[in-house]
Amino acid sequence: MNARRSGGQYSDQNWLRSFMFTLYGTSVLVVSYFPLFYAHLGFSSPQMGLLYSVGPLISILSNLFWSMMSDRLGTVRKIMALLLGGQLVTAIILARATDFSSVMLILSFFYFFYYPVFPLADTMAIKIAQRHGRNFIAIRVFGSLGYSFFALTIGYVLRAMGPQYSVAICIVIVVTALLITIGLKDVKRSEAAPALAGGESPDKPLKGAGLREILLQKEVLWFFGSVFLLAIGYRMNEAFLTISLKSMNAGDEIVGWALLASALSEIPIFFLLSRYGDRFKELPLLAFASLMFTLRFLFMALAKEPGTVVAIQAMHSVSFGIYYVTAVRYITRIIPDHLRATGMALFTVVWSSGAGLLSGTFGGLIYQDAGRIVFYMVATGFSILALIGFLSKHLMDLGGGTDRPLRSNSKTPL
Repeated sequence: MNARRSGGQYSDQNWLRSFMFTLYGTSVLVVSYFPLFYAHLGFSSPQMGLLYSVGPLISILSNLFWSMMSDRLGTVRKIMALLLGGQLVTAIILARATDFSSVMLILSFFYFFYYPVFPLADTMAIKIAQRHGRNFIAIRVFGSLGYSFFALTIGYVLRAMGPQYSVAICIVIVVTALLITIGLKDVKRSEAAPALAGGESPDKPLKGAGLREILLQKEVLWFFGSVFLLAIGYRMNEAFLTISLKSMNAGDEIVGWALLASALSEIPIFFLLSRYGDRFKELPLLAFASLMFTLRFLFMALAKEPGTVVAIQAMHSVSFGIYYVTAVRYITRIIPDHLRATGMALFTVVWSSGAGLLSGTFGGLIYQDAGRIVFYMVATGFSILALIGFLSKHLMDLGGGTDRPLRSNSKTPL
């Protein structure tokens, strides 16, 4: 009986690890190789920036809609399968589009199905890790491994076949992920949520009072403001990294090596901080991560060779790796359990949607009109502002000049 349970547990986690590994292949394509597809179609930098920014705009609504559907239907696996099916249909149509208006329209529908899959996959990973007493990182790390694998292999494939096959590769990966969902064991998004004070059901949708309770806290607003500044520079680099490498005459395989360097570098940092990160205060760590982002973008502005960019990408570990784990830990401290989902949703909107929308639109204009060096100096400037924001808040806390945060009763493992 125990052996049977153990085998089922092993299979459960392995299916999810395989899904995470495959799923992040689409992230590699959409973020890093689709811009090469747009360039192949002859789109300008502002047009590519607009195509990048429409995704975060769509994600604000799509994440909310599909999360509500997942809660209402009590399933994550079926919603993810539906989303992957939507990606498949829109990707097939996108492969035949050539003019900007058609690509813009089809890509908007693709993004509607694309963005919500990742938070739902993370939700499933967290629930299954909790169910089996495992660390979330032990499952999530397979997403980083998948990103690394596809970043490198797709680069070599596109070098041999051409960037026009980017969407075709995306279709293959989506079909593979869709097939893997058959073996996934479903969970409910609210399955492990604690009961609220007064016996209120955790499945009950949170009303506007919860959102107001979060946004009325100065510490939360200060944190989100600093995160937004940092995210603008990060999203600028994400949107135009491949274009920058192409301007240095780098091949598609070099793009793959650059993405591989960043994805692999974050893995040991995730594990180290999940084990030892609580020995350090969050705000100084966030300030240090902002400093590393500042240096990273400054080096990008000065870089002249593709090999240098690949080396700079390894700084992803001490910039994004430290930032991401620490930011999630900080949120779990300043926001109480019954508002955690809303707090994380706001964090996603600030870090991904809002910053992606802004950085894509004005970032494309800066890149075209002022060039790569000025583009990355602007990103450097935003990182410096974020550094000042995190550090000044830490100094205010040391001086006692801050409001007490919302009380959180539990510590969520990463």
